[in-house]
Amino acid sequence: MSAPLRIGNASGFYGDRFSAVQEMLTGGPLDVLTGDYLAELTMLILGRDRLKDPSLGYARTFLKQLESGLGEALDRGVKIVSNAGGLNPAGLAQAIQELADRLGLHPKIAYVEGDDLLARAAELDLGTPLTANAYLGAWGIAEALQAGADVVVTGRVTDASVIVGPAAAHHGWKRNQYDELAGAVVAGHVIECGCQATGGNYSFFSEIRDLGRPGFPIAEIHADGSSVITKHDKTGGAVTIDTIKAQLLYEITGARYAGPDVTTRLDTIELSEDGADRIRISGVRGEAPPPTYKVSLNSVGGFRNEVNFVLTGLQLEEKAELVKAQLERGLAKQPAEMQWTLAWTEKPNADSEEEASVFLRCAVKDPDPKVVGRAFSSAAVELALSSYPGFHAVAPPGDGSPCGVFQAGYVDIHEVEHVVVLPDGARVVIEPAAETQPLTPAEDAGLPIPLPSLASTGRPRTREVPLGRLVGARSGDKGGDANVGVWVRDEKAWRWLAHTLTVELFQELLPETAELTVTRYLLPNLLAMNFVVEGLLGEGVAAQARFDPQAKAVGEWLRSRYVDIPEMLL
Repeated sequence: MSAPLRIGNASGFYGDRFSAVQEMLTGGPLDVLTGDYLAELTMLILGRDRLKDPSLGYARTFLKQLESGLGEALDRGVKIVSNAGGLNPAGLAQAIQELADRLGLHPKIAYVEGDDLLARAAELDLGTPLTANAYLGAWGIAEALQAGADVVVTGRVTDASVIVGPAAAHHGWKRNQYDELAGAVVAGHVIECGCQATGGNYSFFSEIRDLGRPGFPIAEIHADGSSVITKHDKTGGAVTIDTIKAQLLYEITGARYAGPDVTTRLDTIELSEDGADRIRISGVRGEAPPPTYKVSLNSVGGFRNEVNFVLTGLQLEEKAELVKAQLERGLAKQPAEMQWTLAWTEKPNADSEEEASVFLRCAVKDPDPKVVGRAFSSAAVELALSSYPGFHAVAPPGDGSPCGVFQAGYVDIHEVEHVVVLPDGARVVIEPAAETQPLTPAEDAGLPIPLPSLASTGRPRTREVPLGRLVGARSGDKGGDANVGVWVRDEKAWRWLAHTLTVELFQELLPETAELTVTRYLLPNLLAMNFVVEGLLGEGVAAQARFDPQAKAVGEWLRSRYVDIPEMLL
């Protein structure tokens, strides 16, 4: 049995804490340091970078972090694995080599490519996107590490692959060791988003003693696929069953979590305490992966602009109707899309002007940048002295900016050539999975036994309170869909939640979802359920169609809604 592999993560997105690479390398022992820099919106940003300069298309922040981190990693024997290569992993590998030459360092650098399908988009029925990238798996990374690479950069691989690849290489797993691979996928899913595993974006944040600067997470992955999630000593935040559970519910659907190397059964996860800031993950089962790769497709979907008017004091609705009519009348050409949103934040008889105000947002979108550019901005600004009393805006509108559209495509795994370029320049083709099975919904987990009826005691049996008094939540985006994972901490609360928070009640509590398709998935082993809301985010985060375009706070909105909860649970 090989020793556990200690993998730390230093980035959950392009723009995460810059100092994290140095903090993780110097904060304690590590075998591997990973970084996740890619998201749906990031791929669009990198695509626009590549249009301006074909030598770009990678996460330049990562390269800057290596200026101080590369030598440290080599001195400590820490391997670096990251998807920061984005749309140009070869370009990033070359830039790292040039950096190493300037620093007098001699790392062995490898890169993974083959995910970029843009040149074949029409042939593969993927339309005419700006970017088209298949989600590759972990085996190219594993091959590079087994060949002695010190640094491995990739294009679009699944977020967990940068963790699974090192674990597979270290433990010598075979491609059909699905349980071990699935265990590593779960560990990867937990740490890929950085501090979200150590108390960041956590519903019960006030329970964490030190959240000023959470430490980044570490996964100690064992040969059987089990793992322990922890963090460096003397860092902020916390690693608890609930912080891990919250991250496990992030951006998932049902019990089957499909990837290019394994389909992970989220309904088999077991969590247990293993000491202070140490949570053990075990029992994870895996199945053969699906016969297709998911493809991230980003396109420029037109141009957008917005203005935020401030309405203060009395007759707020009348003021809103006045400026709406004035602005729409003042436009020479109506944009293809125009959305008005009135955010009621005003407090009656307020002690401050800000508390007496509400915000009226007008967002516009059109294929023609001129329609939503100065023509729109000028029409809004020209109203300054001729509209409602107290007219002003949060900031003057500017030129229209491009907005993106995300779609998910799927291609047969044999249509994609997954390639790793080793430190000696040799190109190795990674064969697609030999065994696959179509992705189907897992069997219904079934409802737990309901709570018994409470005997009359002369007191109300329930109390109307915010759902968040009892329930934690974590929400996020998947293209135009949103997911909202909710969980409780004990069996009695789960028996109540599973029978109470139905799709119907969910839609009643969140009226924005009432006309949309909502699916509920039960995960009894986590005392949790996940809701997938189709179309809540329109064409995805880059389209900016909604106030909260990545659905980051939908779960907190749900927790703020009042429901009748049995007093025995409170």
